[in-house]
Amino acid sequence: MAKPPNKQKCPICGKPPSEEFSPFCSRGCKDRDLLKWLGDGYRVPGPPADPESLVDGRNGLDSDAPDRL
Repeated sequence: MAKPPNKQKCPICGKPPSEEFSPFCSRGCKDRDLLKWLGDGYRVPGPPADPESLVDGRNGLDSDAPDRL
């Protein structure tokens, strides 16, 4: 029995994905996606950050962890 056709598309440009860069079609689209994450193009929803905790260096995630150099 033959496999059904892959209906998945590259999330950046819509072309069929390549095995090497899946789920993207090329290194270019893979890199563009990474740059969107690094440049705040994508955001994970959550509560707003408290500006005072950012100034003090506390983010609430590692507040109980020892300071690392």
